[in-house]
Amino acid sequence: MDAALGVPVLVGLIAVALLFDFLNGLHDAANSIATIVSTRVLRPQFAVFWAAFFNFIAFMVFGLHVAQTIGTGIIDPAVVDAQVIFAALVGAIVWNLVTWALGIPSSSSHALIGGLVGGGMAKAGISAAVWSGLSKTVLAIVLSPLVGFLIAMMLVAIVSWLSVRSTPFAVDRAFRILQFASASLYSLGHGGNDAQKTMGIIAVLLYSQGHLGSDFSVPFWVVLSCQAAMALGTLMGGWRIVRTMGLRITKLTPMQGFCAETGGAATLFMATYLGVPVSTTHTITGAIVGVGAARRVSAVRWNVASSIAYAWVITIPASAIVAALTWWVVQIFR
Repeated sequence: MDAALGVPVLVGLIAVALLFDFLNGLHDAANSIATIVSTRVLRPQFAVFWAAFFNFIAFMVFGLHVAQTIGTGIIDPAVVDAQVIFAALVGAIVWNLVTWALGIPSSSSHALIGGLVGGGMAKAGISAAVWSGLSKTVLAIVLSPLVGFLIAMMLVAIVSWLSVRSTPFAVDRAFRILQFASASLYSLGHGGNDAQKTMGIIAVLLYSQGHLGSDFSVPFWVVLSCQAAMALGTLMGGWRIVRTMGLRITKLTPMQGFCAETGGAATLFMATYLGVPVSTTHTITGAIVGVGAARRVSAVRWNVASSIAYAWVITIPASAIVAALTWWVVQIFR
């Protein structure tokens, strides 16, 4: 364990972690509300309040399995110190800001994981990584959008069959109401999975400084702080990415929006229960592509979807490189 930090430095690092959580909510607000906004069920200003509320109360529904994975399952906790945490957060924040400015729905989760890997390996080499947890997370990069895609496509088929005797007007009206439920579930899954990643970062920082005793745990004040920071970020919106997610990939009806959100929510609920830190961005994108492809393959703007996929591939390496450079700069000026 490294030398104990002074209170101002520790508080400053926690503040930077909460800033990341706020930016995560800002960056990923589109994941929760893109479909309900693009189908014109809710206006953007009301949709963000709806999403922020369910982001905040997520801790009442889920355990802290994802926080445990982030805190102990990506980088060996013995390697973690203030410099590694600072480098990880800088790597994640810089990549989030770059992709937000460009309107690219990349993964805040994988930016944070890349930052942890970059900062940890800069300090201790490849032995810093916990390969079992890291490989599980990398596998989720592929599986989460695929699962979202398949569930959403299956839901479109089921709902279309059940609605075959109904008029288009009746179907549209029913799913405008049902989208409130599906958007709520997705926002709940988003808050449950994503906020826990910052909880894990703050908890492992406190653990490395001896503030949690001999056993790793997540204090309740950390849980509340992270949920509140994410909800506040969601309130601030992320309209650049809403446009990409809700309008540019494929045009959505309320029925398709319901299927995309429900498919994405089901995927997030499963991942959070299993303690896998998946990307909410990947998940909802896969679900939106699934409902578009269920209509017809040409309904999906594959050039937009492929550009998003490129961002997914480079997120972990890019944020890891920024974090590693940050760690080295910190060593120079220590």
